[in-house]
Amino acid sequence: MEATIGQDLWKKDTIQNIKLAQAVVQRSDKFNELGRQLDPLPSLRDNCIQQSNAEIHSYMRSARAVVIKLRDNLLNTEEVIKSFLKSKEKLETALEHLRKDILLNEQCRSGRHLRPLKEQKKDGCDDLLAAEKKTLLKLKRILESKLSAVQQTLQYLDNARKRLKAVLSERNRVLDLICRDSASARILKAKNIDHQSLPAELEVNPLGPYTPEAAQAVAMATNAVQKSQALLRDVEFTIDETRAVQRDFHKSVNNGLTKKVAETVAMKQHLQLTSGENRMAIHRGNRWHYTTAITRGYTLGPVSASDLTTRERLDRPQVKCYQRHPGTHLKEAQHIIEGNHGLDASLQAVERNIGMLKLTEDRLKTDIHDKHRAAGIDSSIVRHRRRQANHRWVVGGLSC
Repeated sequence: MEATIGQDLWKKDTIQNIKLAQAVVQRSDKFNELGRQLDPLPSLRDNCIQQSNAEIHSYMRSARAVVIKLRDNLLNTEEVIKSFLKSKEKLETALEHLRKDILLNEQCRSGRHLRPLKEQKKDGCDDLLAAEKKTLLKLKRILESKLSAVQQTLQYLDNARKRLKAVLSERNRVLDLICRDSASARILKAKNIDHQSLPAELEVNPLGPYTPEAAQAVAMATNAVQKSQALLRDVEFTIDETRAVQRDFHKSVNNGLTKKVAETVAMKQHLQLTSGENRMAIHRGNRWHYTTAITRGYTLGPVSASDLTTRERLDRPQVKCYQRHPGTHLKEAQHIIEGNHGLDASLQAVERNIGMLKLTEDRLKTDIHDKHRAAGIDSSIVRHRRRQANHRWVVGGLSC
C-alpha cells in the first residue's frame, strides 16, 4: 500500500514538474519571440551610423541649397553694386561737366563786361547766358540729389552684402567635407545636381539650414536689388537728359553770340559807310567854305582904296552926273553891304556844319572802334566756349 501511495505521489510530482517545465518552455519561447521582435540586430551600430550619415547628408544638402541661394543673392548684389559704382562715376563726371559749364558761363558773362561802356547794354546774349546759368544750377541740384540717393543706396547694398557674407560664412561651415568652388554651378556640376533638383522654397527653421537670419539677409538683399533697379534707370535717364539740355543750351548760346557778332560787324560796316559819307560831306563843306570866302573877298573888293578902279568907285563921274537931280539915290553900297553880311552868315553856317560833321566823325570813329572791340570780345567768347566744350580742362579753384 505504501509503495502504491509513494508511486502516486511521485507521478503527481512528475506531472507537476512536466507541466511547470512546459510552462517555462512556453514562457521562454514567448520571450524569445518578443526578443526577436524588440532586441536590436547586431548591425545596430552600422544602421545608426547610416541613419546619422543620411541625416547629415540631408542637412548638408539643404545647407548647400541655402549656400547656393545666398551666393546667388550675393552675386546679384555685387553686380548691382558694380552698376551703381559705374552710375556714381557717370554722375560725378556729369557734375564735373556741369560745374565747368557754370564756371565757363561766369567767365563769358564777366568777359562781356570788358566791352566798351556803350556796348554793355543788356541784350539777348545776356538773357541767354542768364537762362543757361539758371538751368545749369537747377540741373546741378538735381544731379547732387541723385548722387546723394546713389550713395545712400550703395551704403544699404553694402550692408546687405556684408550681412550676406556673414551668413554665408556661417552657413558654409558645415560644408567642409564638400568640394569647395567659387561658382555654385561648378559645385552642382561636380555633384551632378542642377537647380531643378534643389527645393523651390526653403522652410525657415531656427535649428535648420535656412535660419531666420539667412531669410532676413536674403530678403534684405532682394529688397535692395529691387529698389535699386528703378533708381538706376532714373539715374541713367537723368544723366542723358542733363547732357541733352547742356548741349542744347551750349549751342543756343553759341548761336546767339555768333548772331550778335554778325549784327555788330554789320553795324560796324554801316558805320564805316556813314563815316565815309560824312568825310565826303566835310570835304564838300570845306570846298564850299573856301569858294564862299573867295566870293566874299571879291565882294569886299580891294584892301587899299588906291587899288579901286574908276568903275568900282561910288563917286564915279557917271554917278555924280546922275545925282545932280534930286531923288536919284542909289542902293549900290547897301546891296554890297547886305551881300557881305549874307556871305558872312553863309561862312558861319558852313563853319558850324563842318564842326558838327567833325564831331559826328569823331563819334562815328568811336562807335566803330567800340563795335570792333565788342565784336572781337564776343568772337573770343565764342571761340573760348567751343574750345572748352569738351570739358577736357582742369579747374584750378572751382567756386560753384
